Amino acid sequence: MQRSSISGLSGRTLVALAFVNFFLADARDGLGPFLDGFLATHGWTPMTLGFIATIGGVLGMITTPLFGAWVDASTHKRMLIILPVILVTAAAVWTLVSPDDFSVFGGQSATAVVGAVVGPALMGLTLGLVGQRAFSRQVSRNEFWNHAGNVVSLAGVYAASTYFGLTGIIALMIVTAVATIVAVLAIDPSKIDDKVARGLGQDDGATAPSGFKVLAGSKGLILLAVTLLVFHFGNAPISRLIAQDFSLQLGTPFRTTAITTGVSQLSMILMALSAPWLIRRFGLGAVFVIALCALPIRGAIAGSFHNFDAIFPIQILDGIGAGLIGIATPIAAERILAGSGRFNVGLAAVMTVQGIGASLSNVVAGWLTKEGGYALAYWVHGGVALIALVIFLYARHSIAPDRKEHPETKAAEA
Repeated sequence: MQRSSISGLSGRTLVALAFVNFFLADARDGLGPFLDGFLATHGWTPMTLGFIATIGGVLGMITTPLFGAWVDASTHKRMLIILPVILVTAAAVWTLVSPDDFSVFGGQSATAVVGAVVGPALMGLTLGLVGQRAFSRQVSRNEFWNHAGNVVSLAGVYAASTYFGLTGIIALMIVTAVATIVAVLAIDPSKIDDKVARGLGQDDGATAPSGFKVLAGSKGLILLAVTLLVFHFGNAPISRLIAQDFSLQLGTPFRTTAITTGVSQLSMILMALSAPWLIRRFGLGAVFVIALCALPIRGAIAGSFHNFDAIFPIQILDGIGAGLIGIATPIAAERILAGSGRFNVGLAAVMTVQGIGASLSNVVAGWLTKEGGYALAYWVHGGVALIALVIFLYARHSIAPDRKEHPETKAAEA
């Protein structure tokens, strides 16, 4: 049934959900931010690395809507997290052991395809566990544990690469994948309301309208997707380029990337703690505005300062921008699609469109770096976010509406 709070959940289930997010931070993306630094020190050029990222993004873009519909229909949401974790970890280990064309292109393509199901599955599982009214708060909690897990993982990678080299990194990835699977299995499947998980209320009909009908008729969802497309076109390549740039300068890809990514993750933890208060006090729209304003400033700093110390304000702003966007996006999608029964496919569609922006940006960033160096790429991609800000300000009431509530939720509060 529709839950008005998370009080009906057992302590075990909530703790398990926290651990899923904690360990999934490392297990869902394979090599994640370390890929570019690792391959850059093995002779791969920014243009080639941009092409690899674009292929992965396009594959993820194609498969994400299908997986979103799959999540809506599935009653086995735990398995939709476990299987991708196993496959992504195997692909990452393959790339580390043998970083040739076949393993890099094949492994990263496989990672993009199977990894595309994890986001919708985790959001659907969360909504099915806590219900509509507690969803906003739980998304922030998920993000807190996700970024905390990233920080611990980055520290682990730094230590493993320092003392044990590549063997230590591979062992750490396997341990993290196993821990994620154990945490997922610890969630009580009987506590997952599959009807609520897809955005249906207790009294909604069993048959939901088609995903195409819901999405095509949702102005707010379309505008949200376009805003995120532009934002991620600007934001996506900057951290990758920073990892390449300083990994080449310092010759330590894993330790350098651990530091640069760790700074942004610590910033994201603060954003996850602050987001519920910001949303309650100023509204969801204000959170979007803060996030969208962070990127132009980030690009300007990255383009102007070239010593390693500059990564601290650059990556703190990444935590503010990407961190708040990561929290605000599923909340906005849930509000727009409340009662439609197509939350997961709707969120997946938004992720697909933002993936288009992120994918296209990688090739453009590689070309800009080749033509004018890293600084030119930082300036151009940072400036693009101003367009996203204009779009959002024009349509903020459609993109970030007030929370809708199902009739039974209002009755429970009366």
